[in-house]
Amino acid sequence: MIALLLLAGLLRNAHSSPVSDNRTGLPIGSELDEDAINNPREVFHSEAVRGRRSYLSNLGNLAFNTPYTLGEAAQKAHISCASCHVNGASNPKLFIPGLSTRPGTFDTTNSLFNPKTDNGVLDPVTIPSLRGARLLAPYGHDGRTASLRDFVRNVIVNEFAGTEPSSQILDAIVVYIEDIDFLPNPSLDRTGSLTPSANPSQQRGEALFRKPFPHDSSMSCAGCHVPSAAFVDHRQHDIGSGGLYKTPTLVNADFSAPYFHDGRFDNYPQVIDYFNRVYDLALSAQDRADMAAYLTAIGDGVRPEYHLTGTNVLEDIDGFASVLDIAISSHDAQVVAFTVHSVSDLLQDLADRYPDPKNHEISGGVNERALARATIAALMQRLHRVDLDATAGRFGEAAGDYLVYRKLTFATAPMALHAAEPWSSFTPAHHDTHAAVRQPADATIGTESASEISAPSR
Repeated sequence: MIALLLLAGLLRNAHSSPVSDNRTGLPIGSELDEDAINNPREVFHSEAVRGRRSYLSNLGNLAFNTPYTLGEAAQKAHISCASCHVNGASNPKLFIPGLSTRPGTFDTTNSLFNPKTDNGVLDPVTIPSLRGARLLAPYGHDGRTASLRDFVRNVIVNEFAGTEPSSQILDAIVVYIEDIDFLPNPSLDRTGSLTPSANPSQQRGEALFRKPFPHDSSMSCAGCHVPSAAFVDHRQHDIGSGGLYKTPTLVNADFSAPYFHDGRFDNYPQVIDYFNRVYDLALSAQDRADMAAYLTAIGDGVRPEYHLTGTNVLEDIDGFASVLDIAISSHDAQVVAFTVHSVSDLLQDLADRYPDPKNHEISGGVNERALARATIAALMQRLHRVDLDATAGRFGEAAGDYLVYRKLTFATAPMALHAAEPWSSFTPAHHDTHAAVRQPADATIGTESASEISAPSR
């Protein structure tokens, strides 16, 4: 117990959200929504088809969730791909002053993350969901890139000034993104048509959606948003919104507001009014209501049941760490180092959910919080040993240390986190108080722990 409590002293304080000082390099008032209590998880195609995910999908998921894939500014700000695309979806609350015009938008050509690609214009775009991305080529709002692999590389190297990723890491991120499925929608059949359970308003909306436009019979909503093809046509169109932009999918679109490439519209009625005006559709008030009912039906989806708790987050982190199973046995010291550094950061973020016992603004559970933080510190220490062993070529010892880590995550750690849960930020009653008293990162990490979170060489 004493050893564990000493290890707890290695843990640093968390980044505050929204950003309240300049230590992260982000403008004051930036909001990454890192304090969200619940973030629905991804639905994976491979799990539905084969019952399990591949090594590359798991590695890609890890690379997607660590700042070390991106450049220096992103690492300092603690930003990863997942900061914008939370669990593979969008992040409607992300807002960075000077780079966003409204929550959920981001200027990809800016001087903050890569001055070399700054175009000198504030032109943010909405953050798209990555659900069903394998079915939605080409990529980018303007459809400028046919290859998802090329698009991902551009984001890493050009938009966020990351170093050239290895082929393995790049391939892994692509595999992960292509593995993210749409949320299932019981309102749609396999052809993209409404099921018989649809109400009359939704059915009328579907008929209007497929009906040719009054002044151009070659056009209809369904002509671009093809129901049988995930409601896209893989083409770019000028609809009077400022240029050529690709047809966005309407699948799961209920969760993807704001709408249009620049996020100018908050809801379906506003989008419908725009098309009604620009294309002179002469839709009545009832027509517009029916169309909104239809879009809401086809844009819905069954979100996975997932409540954010310490033990659930630890289970997710353990999934990231599972990459070590293959990396150690393959004697891949580079991936081992990348995994250890990244997972250590995630464990640190988990520890930050349990207020330091020295923090007296939150009363109660002093011993429980201390033990939870100390147990997480012990996990980080064990991972550090895995990295040291692998770097030295001692893969047998690395496998042994990783086995100890896995045993801790299966038994000791879950019990410690569960016991401290009532005083953690996972508990709604303490969430706001905990977020308010957290401070930005301080230089309080011990020498040994600091090496666990430094950027890995690739």
